[in-house]
Amino acid sequence: MKVLVLNCGSSSIKYQFFDTVQQVALAKGLVERIGMSGAVLNHSRADGDSVHIVGEILDHTTGIEYVLAVMLSKNHGVIEDKEDIDAVGHRVVHGGETFKSSVLINDEVMKALQDNVEIAPLHNPPNIKGIQAVSRILPNAPQCCVFDTSFHANMPPYAYLYGLPYELYKRHHIRRYGFHGTSHRFVSEMAAKELGKPINELKIITAHLGNGCSIAAVDKGVSVDTSMGFTPLEGLLMGTRSGDVDPQVILYIMGKEGLTLSEMNTLLNKHSGLIGVSGESSDMREIITSMQEGNKRSKNAYDIFVYRIKKYIGAYMAAMGGCDAVVFTGGVGENSVDVRKSVCENMEFLGMELDEERSSKREILISKDASRVKIFRIPTNEELVIALDTEKIVSELNAAKK
Repeated sequence: MKVLVLNCGSSSIKYQFFDTVQQVALAKGLVERIGMSGAVLNHSRADGDSVHIVGEILDHTTGIEYVLAVMLSKNHGVIEDKEDIDAVGHRVVHGGETFKSSVLINDEVMKALQDNVEIAPLHNPPNIKGIQAVSRILPNAPQCCVFDTSFHANMPPYAYLYGLPYELYKRHHIRRYGFHGTSHRFVSEMAAKELGKPINELKIITAHLGNGCSIAAVDKGVSVDTSMGFTPLEGLLMGTRSGDVDPQVILYIMGKEGLTLSEMNTLLNKHSGLIGVSGESSDMREIITSMQEGNKRSKNAYDIFVYRIKKYIGAYMAAMGGCDAVVFTGGVGENSVDVRKSVCENMEFLGMELDEERSSKREILISKDASRVKIFRIPTNEELVIALDTEKIVSELNAAKK
């Protein structure tokens, strides 16, 4: 099946076009600056061909029209007709409590997505725009939603409920939802394959470390806890997000600095984390360089980043009653030898023994042979998960019609 995977942001569209039989992306690209001057589309094919297009892209419908035009083009395309696109899979950030798995999009699903906008005001609206645009441009193509939250939807109440009046959960659905679900799901399944064991026999901790960071405890293939919460702000220190902070601190800062709700939201999400502590950068590579040059604030940022990861790993080992594997993924997790070394340092008492040579060579298994807890570096592939879920749903739909 040929599946177009879309990840629509407020002013961008990331896309990949998959052959799900071969499990390869035939083409991928990014539309940026939608609704602004200087909008661009960068498109590349699996054979290395690429093109950079500048145009007037006023909305998501126009953006997707640009994507289809380049996919159909004689020089840079990968399809001969729009009907060659068998289905479209959308990354949707928030499924709320409504969706515990990927779904075929229909009117009922669209209403539920609209209902969840209140708890995901930054992410769900552009996701919805992408779905609506595809409905206009490719009316015959079935569409599916794959949610960041659904992998975490089976957490037990003691893991997802906050210590707040229960009425607030009932009225406003305030609870831990968790994010990066497709990534945690993919790398935990890959780790099980590397171990040669069924995932329902394993306890795995997955660390998705990028500009946004989260850790999940995956017990027998089910996410039983995760560091991100009601929003993607909770948990680890991130590129620009604060992660865990005493709630009273927020009220105190608002009072002292005279900040509005919007200004406080911006401070916590855009000016905190690595860049807030270091004053230098949100990029871990630049933080490490600055730290090595003697910048104490950068060292503080690095140490906080590592320390919180270590704390969550220990906590999740306790929560699951053991651990068979720890997986590093995401831009930092996959690429930073320094971060992996620092996180695993002095963790031998928990059964984690990093093989520094394997780690530096970017191998998949990076623990010592004698390590009781196996350590992996596994590149994530969230788009492939979306494509395969879409294929499964559409194939079942087609089979039911016969």
